[in-house]
Amino acid sequence: MACRITELVLDCRDPELLAGFWCEVLGFVVLGREGDDIEIGPREGADGLQLTLVLSRTQEPKNGKLPLHFDLNSTDRDQDAELERLLAAGARFADVGQSGQESWYVLADPEGNEFCLLRARVS
Repeated sequence: MACRITELVLDCRDPELLAGFWCEVLGFVVLGREGDDIEIGPREGADGLQLTLVLSRTQEPKNGKLPLHFDLNSTDRDQDAELERLLAAGARFADVGQSGQESWYVLADPEGNEFCLLRARVS
């Protein structure tokens, strides 16, 4: 077997703010804290099979579009209803040069990190 990705680390200025946002968006919980860093993941915990997200404090400003972003799919509602939920949670629309004809929405979290809400619903 080769290596697996077990966690993604997102540098941010306010780990508490982003932990709250991403926990609400993904249905995650706080799994642990180490210094200023916060690890969030599925309620079942970090079993090594599902990715966790580590929000790591940095003072470096975000510069430009992220070279890596999350693609999200709703699990229990259509895209428009999920868009409303994400906007109410603190997401905002982001412009990364899309044409406006895409089947997905480009959004940003409270610190401006881009992510996409895709159309398909997944279980």
